[in-house]
Amino acid sequence: MPQKSYALAYILWFFFGQIGVHRFYTGRIGSGIIQLLIGLIGWATTWLLIGWLPLAFLWLWLFVDIFLIPGMCRNPR
Repeated sequence: MPQKSYALAYILWFFFGQIGVHRFYTGRIGSGIIQLLIGLIGWATTWLLIGWLPLAFLWLWLFVDIFLIPGMCRNPR
């Protein structure tokens, strides 16, 4: 499989990271679905104040993804 574009992966991460689009792009479908669900559930429940906990976890995960994206692009699934 050809290598994925770093620039496009980072652009997707920046604009659509909370719904896992960068992970779908790099072939990590399972973890992309998990990020999508955490983001949707988190934002849907923020008015109950419990949504901030899954969102905090998601934001930490997205911060870690900054460093994982080059490896995900070099080794797409």
